Amino acid sequence: MVKECVLSYKNGGGVTTTTITKAIRFDSIPDALSDFAQGKFVLVVDNEERENEGDLVIAAEKITTEKMAFMVRYTSGLICVPTTPERLEQLELPLMVPNNTEKMKTAYTISVDYKHNTTTGISAHDRALTARSLANPSIMNPNDFNRPGHIFPLRYTQGGVLKRAGHTEASVDMCKLANLQPVGVICELVKDDGLMARRDDCRAFADEHKLKLITITDLIKHRLDNGLLDI
Repeated sequence: MVKECVLSYKNGGGVTTTTITKAIRFDSIPDALSDFAQGKFVLVVDNEERENEGDLVIAAEKITTEKMAFMVRYTSGLICVPTTPERLEQLELPLMVPNNTEKMKTAYTISVDYKHNTTTGISAHDRALTARSLANPSIMNPNDFNRPGHIFPLRYTQGGVLKRAGHTEASVDMCKLANLQPVGVICELVKDDGLMARRDDCRAFADEHKLKLITITDLIKHRLDNGLLDI
């Protein structure tokens, strides 16, 4: 991937504008899925014309208290758990609003906390346990979750990134491709100055923390190139 930067500088009495290219290195989808299957974070960026954001993504069944604390520290802190419509219906988690006016139509459901072995629901321990419980197929009773809570499930679009190129779909597709429960945990990376991390920021963060960095565009290509049309 090549990112263009436009610079302007004074040249005598006028201003000269020049365009330079800065290559941003992305990791391969197979390498990222290998890390993902082991319970590591993967940093996923969407299209620059879309949200132009990078999300930390991990499989819900793999998240621990320590990993949740890491996620909260470096992100916006609004932890979301994308999963399938079937799982949401099983747990009786309806959409948050009947008329979604949010720009990207992100399909938030009502928020939840796991009811057992938690306190207020906001700690890294409690949020990690809630996320793991949403991914635990043996937990099927809607009454095991308090609502509202501090974890925000998101409704996955059937067909995944081939139908909607969002982080919700990317995270669940990654779970499926890694043979894990189709429940992810995602949150947007934020810089120290409070602004959203863009692609070059994401590359620097991934290098610092030894994480894989991929694009949703490459995930779409991986599915198409490998005939993974129905996962």
